[in-house]
Amino acid sequence: MKIKKGDQVIVLSGKDKGKQGKVLAVNVSAEKLIVENVMMVKRHTKPTQKFRGGIVEKPSMISSAKVMIICPICTKPTRIGAKQEANKKKVRVCKKCGEVLDKE
Repeated sequence: MKIKKGDQVIVLSGKDKGKQGKVLAVNVSAEKLIVENVMMVKRHTKPTQKFRGGIVEKPSMISSAKVMIICPICTKPTRIGAKQEANKKKVRVCKKCGEVLDKE
């Protein structure tokens, strides 16, 4: 999967179409991810020693096919390419501007 935790993404389809958010978690085996403030669902939780209980709103999983990464350099939704650097490390690149997305 080409999207990683911490990437900025935009939703392409569904009830939250057009919303942007940061990726909070990635499930590679199911090809789904959790994006902040997208696919918000209400959960009824029991009270515990740490939490009072009640109806809690939290983000749910969304398919990785429904989102597109936003390039931090050109600030446009883009596809992701891959190239190898001189030190034999594979990095993600923006298909629109050609800049490296993995800055470490």
